[in-house]
Amino acid sequence: MPDFDALIIGAGHAGAQAAIALRQQGFEGGLAIVGDEAHLPYERPPLSKEFLSQEKDFDRILIRPAQFWQDKQVEMILGQRAEAVDAAAHSITLSDGRALTYGTLIWAAGCAARRLNCEGSDLAGVHVMRVREDAEAVLAALPGLQQVVIIGGGYIGLEAAAVMAKAGKSVTVLEAQDRVLARVAGEPLSRFYEAEHRAHGVDIRLGARMQGLVGHGGKVSGVAMEDGSVIPAQMVLVGIGVIPSTQPLIAAGAQGSNGVDVDPLCRTSLPDVYALGDCAAHTNDFAEGNRIRLESVQNAVDQAAVVARAIMGEDKPYRATPWFWSNQYDLRLQTVGLSQGHDQAILRGDTKARAFSVVYLKGGRLIALDCVNATKDYVQGRKLLEAGARPDPALIADANVALNDPRLRQPADD
Repeated sequence: MPDFDALIIGAGHAGAQAAIALRQQGFEGGLAIVGDEAHLPYERPPLSKEFLSQEKDFDRILIRPAQFWQDKQVEMILGQRAEAVDAAAHSITLSDGRALTYGTLIWAAGCAARRLNCEGSDLAGVHVMRVREDAEAVLAALPGLQQVVIIGGGYIGLEAAAVMAKAGKSVTVLEAQDRVLARVAGEPLSRFYEAEHRAHGVDIRLGARMQGLVGHGGKVSGVAMEDGSVIPAQMVLVGIGVIPSTQPLIAAGAQGSNGVDVDPLCRTSLPDVYALGDCAAHTNDFAEGNRIRLESVQNAVDQAAVVARAIMGEDKPYRATPWFWSNQYDLRLQTVGLSQGHDQAILRGDTKARAFSVVYLKGGRLIALDCVNATKDYVQGRKLLEAGARPDPALIADANVALNDPRLRQPADD
């Protein structure tokens, strides 16, 4: 008999939701979650938003209270990493040397924050934003400093910049590309957020080339740029992406490069081993069959449901619509679909009104929407996206035409 009928590696959203979904599906076997943090599963997206701004304390971002896990008979093995997997023996080795056997292994270990490897990267005052301790370290340091440099103009960096600017800090964002959010959004949205941050006093520097970090007394004091200038910094926050936490699986023979490869039922190439969430590379209908990792709560929750059903004998392939969100200042961004590879980005509405959408087309087909303070566009646009619409760009651009207008479901050349 294995130690656990189902063993989940990772106590983030994906791992927690996998356990919840299994119990909801009627799974009665022994079930445990292994987490490398000492905390019960909690939501990570609020770390750079409501938790950093102190609008929510830690208890309010717990996915479920302690009593829930006890009631559902989910054993928590916290403060431990899965260091090795023996697929043939159906066992894992923990960081404390213990070996645990499993009937089914569910890998939901997520990702680790990518760190700088330049000179000065080990100085005190250099932070990332991935787990509770990261956010608490930033919070503890903020009252005693004024100058913050954020490296990376993605969502984590911009969300943290918004919080710190509202707290009265002098914030500089360094983005190596020629616009912020370049990986995930079209130029109209990038330029809007650049203008918004600048209006709030944030110094956005594009095409920024840093050489390293400088310090005094072991603590960071600035960012040295390739042009010879030094940007003063009492804190440096690094938001330059993540690295999938899959090494033990890959070492055990699982296929994958950028993450671990899974099939439509989230099965890896190893027997009785599933993977889901940020670390799982899957084919996605909205990425036109390309293998992709999605770092989102939506993906974690929907893949957890797929895994739970598969374990319970119901094969229902992953077909979920990707969606994301970001809160910055009083701006609520809701994204649906995947805009990568678009050949048209249509602005719908007026950015000056701070309520608009950017609609993305590829080969005439609607593939994604970014909706800023425009919930109706998001709700209606999602249905249009899921219908595979090829709408007339002129109609899409007209904010007076609702996205549920029947004309938008007709091909543009009809």
